[in-house]
Amino acid sequence: MDVVKKRERQFETFIIAFSFVVFVSLQGLCFSYAASAPPSAEWSRTVEAASKEGQVNVYMYATWGQAIQSANVFQKAFPNIGLSVVTGSVTDLSQRILAERRANKYLADVIVIGVNVSRALLKNNMLDPVKSGLILPEVTDESKWWQGKHLYADPDDQYIFKFSGIPQYGSISYNTKLVKENEFKSIWDFVNPKWKGKITARDVTRPGPGNGAMRFFYNSPKIGPEFIKRLFGEMDITLFRDGRVGADWLANGKYAICFFCSSDSYKAASQGLPVADFGPMKEGGGLVSGYGALVMPKSAPHSNAAKVFVNWFLSREGQLTLQKALTSAHEEAPDSLRIDIPKDDIPVVNRRQENIEYMDLDSREEWMRRDGYLKLVKSAIAKNPKE
Repeated sequence: MDVVKKRERQFETFIIAFSFVVFVSLQGLCFSYAASAPPSAEWSRTVEAASKEGQVNVYMYATWGQAIQSANVFQKAFPNIGLSVVTGSVTDLSQRILAERRANKYLADVIVIGVNVSRALLKNNMLDPVKSGLILPEVTDESKWWQGKHLYADPDDQYIFKFSGIPQYGSISYNTKLVKENEFKSIWDFVNPKWKGKITARDVTRPGPGNGAMRFFYNSPKIGPEFIKRLFGEMDITLFRDGRVGADWLANGKYAICFFCSSDSYKAASQGLPVADFGPMKEGGGLVSGYGALVMPKSAPHSNAAKVFVNWFLSREGQLTLQKALTSAHEEAPDSLRIDIPKDDIPVVNRRQENIEYMDLDSREEWMRRDGYLKLVKSAIAKNPKE
């Protein structure tokens, strides 16, 4: 009898264990199915239609476009959609787009460029909403983005999608042999007479690097026009126009401090030269998108392929591809507004920090204007034309 009871208990134990294994297995199957759930019908239709179109034309800032195309990740993901990237400076691309539209040529499917140009295109009624073209759940899920929302640079929050948010602390670099970083706690330390004649800066009367920093200086209530007047009017600054020149001067010790040459000084630092960038000062920072604004032009020749590219580019894979490709090309990678990707490839000075309050300098049109600080700089240059 004891033997029978023992066997019954063994059988019960077996049944319980077997049931648990089956339960766990079914749970695993359910999880696996959910993880590999088929794409939505809308996405499948869009990809199929894009494959029939066969091409997508993306207009993108020079090094960014080159990086995306050379990475070849999009082409591998969508082999039936040829990626054609038109690159150039912001000025060149904007002139090209406007010239094409005046000639009734509709060639661009997606444009990745600065906010200012994007706003000009919007004012000329040349854009379709980006928002309605977002399909992939990992893109539409705003919890994956900084501050739990998508950032747009237009009043309707639809047309100009900002995918990067680069901290702007002034874009100031220094020669590590001539300057001790801990000497600078405030932006006002840069107008200390001690540094007179030892500073060089890119000529910000021309579009390009430094204009985001100048907008921060000009509009920050803790800095403002007075700092600009003193910097350009009292510090005996030497101006340059080619960023490589400023970085070379900094690296060889001709100047101790360089304003607005951080992209080139970053390359110099990666080559082991004695240059580095200043981090945030006590006045905080601004936030700019740089070239990280995406728009979708009206009457795009490959409208479905445009949606496929936009969703891929704003996905985790797309943002990582841009980040890694730029890093491989020794270019400064922007800090994506996606918060679910690693930021190891981004220079520390370009990463947003939790303990800093940022002015979103693209959020107000009046903060985008250059005329206020340009008058101050031009006036100072006229009095001290050192170049």
